[in-house]
Amino acid sequence: MAVKPAIYGASERPPRGDYSRARDDYTCAQNQAYTAADHDTYRRLYARQSALLPGLACGAFVDALPRLGASDAIPRFEDINARLREATGWQLVAVPGLIPEVPFFTLLAKRKFPVTDWIRTPAEFDYIVEPDIFHDLFGHVPLLFDPSYADHVQAYGQGALKAHALEHGSTPVAGAVEMLSRLYWYTIEFGLLRENGEVRAYGAGILSSPGELVHSVQASAPRRLPLRSTADLLACMASTYKIDSYQQQYFVIDSFEALLALTQPDFTPHYQTLANPASGAARTA
Repeated sequence: MAVKPAIYGASERPPRGDYSRARDDYTCAQNQAYTAADHDTYRRLYARQSALLPGLACGAFVDALPRLGASDAIPRFEDINARLREATGWQLVAVPGLIPEVPFFTLLAKRKFPVTDWIRTPAEFDYIVEPDIFHDLFGHVPLLFDPSYADHVQAYGQGALKAHALEHGSTPVAGAVEMLSRLYWYTIEFGLLRENGEVRAYGAGILSSPGELVHSVQASAPRRLPLRSTADLLACMASTYKIDSYQQQYFVIDSFEALLALTQPDFTPHYQTLANPASGAARTA
């Protein structure tokens, strides 16, 4: 059965990627036909971004980055998987591009991280609309070598499947998946961590962007809000966000262990609280 591309947000351009290669779960064999230009684009992106990390990225990310392997060419997922499985039991799987929510959540719940296997063109070097292999590999994968962070990402996938079931069950909880997607945005994609008294980045959307990396940690304009308590968690899950500009607010955790502990309890009461307009939890970034 042929799978259909996923579309998130508004765009006049059709989804990118060859979905005819995908299996029913949206995974596929990694591309074997990268050109010399593709490898050079990856090399230049890696060199630029890694040079910005000191003083801006969290220590766990900086320490784990070399475990991706050589930086001068697009790595093979199977090579990374040999190291990643041993470290945390995760593995990378190739996908042709953006995939729908349920297949995405299911892969995370199984400790399988979907990585887009195509790379941007040289003309898109500074900005790309959809996540490509550089964003997924450089931004997301290094921290999957950290046990607490890796456990959180799996727990997110499991929780998101439950949220989807609640939203589509016999007594629907409206908006549960959207509420949880905001947590993903403000942690896994655009999260900040307080480390030795300083704010550092751990979110993949920050770590793979030269401009957002500096903006998120050093700029005076954005709000940096704590993510420690249940009240903070509700505020995060009620916050809208921008997809086409730097973030106006970020949430700051104290550690990956603390994030895992905060997000482990059943979220059903949280969805019910946020679905009640009288809760006062709604916030707009």
